[in-house]
Amino acid sequence: MSATFRSLSGFNYRVWAAGALVSNVGTWMQRTAQDWIVLTQLTNHDAAAVGFVMALQFGPQLLLLPLTGLVADRFDQRKIIMATQAAGGALGLGLGILTVTNQVQLWHVYVFAALLGCVAAFDAPARQTFVSQLVGGKNLSNAVALNSASFSAARMIGPAVAGLLTAAVGAGWVFLINAGSFGAVLLSLMFLRVGELQHSPRAKAKKGNLVEGFRYVRSRPDIMVILVMVFLIGTFGLNFPIFISTMSTTVFHRGAAAFGVLSSVMAIGSVIGALLSARRDKPRLRFLFVASAVFTIACTAAALMPSYWAFAAVLAVVGLASQTMMTTANGAVQLSTPAPVRGRVMAIYMAIFMGGTPIGAPFVGWVANEFGPRWALGVGAASGIVATIVGLLWLVKYQHLRVHYSRRRLSVSHDGRARAAELAAAELAAAEAIAQKG
Repeated sequence: MSATFRSLSGFNYRVWAAGALVSNVGTWMQRTAQDWIVLTQLTNHDAAAVGFVMALQFGPQLLLLPLTGLVADRFDQRKIIMATQAAGGALGLGLGILTVTNQVQLWHVYVFAALLGCVAAFDAPARQTFVSQLVGGKNLSNAVALNSASFSAARMIGPAVAGLLTAAVGAGWVFLINAGSFGAVLLSLMFLRVGELQHSPRAKAKKGNLVEGFRYVRSRPDIMVILVMVFLIGTFGLNFPIFISTMSTTVFHRGAAAFGVLSSVMAIGSVIGALLSARRDKPRLRFLFVASAVFTIACTAAALMPSYWAFAAVLAVVGLASQTMMTTANGAVQLSTPAPVRGRVMAIYMAIFMGGTPIGAPFVGWVANEFGPRWALGVGAASGIVATIVGLLWLVKYQHLRVHYSRRRLSVSHDGRARAAELAAAELAAAEAIAQKG
């Protein structure tokens, strides 16, 4: 099997990946249909309302942060995921019934978005850390990247299918299909060879458990810079439902099917970015910084595109850059964090990644309403600029990045190896301290 797909050589990961792909397709179908009915049926093209739905859906990641990571570290992650998937299916069914019977109102969507956000807040850290039980340590980076590829492939398939189905039979049936898709993950979890799972040490009940993850992150400047960059771009740059829906409807005057196609085209770039990340033995921070710069350029270009298909082409580059950045960030944090505290650290990561949406999405939606969708994309580009500057400052301080000009040539040097050794020593000391406390 090729290096890109090496994690699929294991039975458990194959089963898990199949179920997750089906469920992810359903999730993207629901998100697309949900954004569309809010924008076109329940409001008069109100981008701020779409932003508010996103805020309700992702806000619980931040609000429930003290609990979600600890639950993932303390309890059986497989059982946690089974519970969250069952709850997500029930919520999808409820929203589908309301929509099919023409009873749905805007406040219904708000309530269901908030409840799904609460479910996702507990699901995300458990799902992220469960991957380490499915594959060996040497394949963890590859498995994380393949998970991202699966999510991006679902983003390529789901919105296109949702757009076609919404136009043909209505959004309610899309919600009902999503409800059924949760069963795929439940079945995959039931068919796993439990005896082959690679269990990690769990956190013990003790005083200070809730803040231990924060203490660990504070001791790791490399993780800190990742979290700051992820917050900036995740909050103001990854508001694609707003960018794509408003550009599609108000700039290019297209319908639901064309909206779904745009989301799918961007996902093509995301799949490529995730698969390229899967080929690497381990995530490297330099890819994070380069991807942030490319994201800035691509968002700027997308805002300037004069036609629908030119905009679609640039969206593929936006998808590639954003996925490379987020896959690298996720893998770097997971691989460098000790198992007993990994759930809490990943909860912090997911809260910063998703939890910034309640701040960014309403603001970006307001910008789209007041100044137009192209300016909203400009906000995304600005977030990439600031994130790139943060990354460069970290390189200057911790890897002694220097730019020299001599003999009419620019040259760049850094002392990354020495600093990497220092960070590895700090990581080992932190892991030993956690083990002693446990």
